[in-house]
Amino acid sequence: MASFKIFLIFATMIQIFIGTLVVSLLHALIPSHWIPLLTISKTYRWSKKETLFMSFYLSVAHVLSSLMVGFVLGWVGITIQKNFELVFQWLSPSILVIFGLYFLWRHHTHHHFHVDDELVQPPVRKRQLFLSLMMFMILSPCLEITGFFFGAGTHGIYTVLLVGLIYTFTSIITMILWVYFLYNRFQKFDAHRWEHRSGILTGWTIILTGILSFFIH
Repeated sequence: MASFKIFLIFATMIQIFIGTLVVSLLHALIPSHWIPLLTISKTYRWSKKETLFMSFYLSVAHVLSSLMVGFVLGWVGITIQKNFELVFQWLSPSILVIFGLYFLWRHHTHHHFHVDDELVQPPVRKRQLFLSLMMFMILSPCLEITGFFFGAGTHGIYTVLLVGLIYTFTSIITMILWVYFLYNRFQKFDAHRWEHRSGILTGWTIILTGILSFFIH
């Protein structure tokens, strides 16, 4: 009986980690994370090296703001788990499903991202552009991943930290590689179609993780 319980705990942790990895990959590819940078890069004729450096700093800023929200929810999850363990077994999966449904709804109803025309009309100082992009990334944390931090609270602080590590490295590396890949292909890429598809995949990944959590806890 004890070994079966350990197996269920391990299976739940694995699904949280896999869900975190998939959502981190998909979220990093959403156009609002690279359209502003590539648009400005092409307008001001930045080199690929310069654009990649900018991508690194912007991705780090975005990840840090997301981690702040995520760790707060992870702490809330740990606190609830300690005091209301039975309730938490149903609460955590429910939150993931609700998050997934919300992001599916949002992707079918929200307006696609567009770069402010004033930002891409020279002359504008590079420092001003960089700070504008940095503030945008800081003030738009990855809300899709926060449900996984909350769910990780079921298994304690180390699971929350591991979710944070998976999200951090996956997001930063994917965002930089995506900018590298699109640097010479940006004009031919259908950003709106990709935004729609990645958003739907992200929503369904969160929902599936939540549904599995109902049966494995």
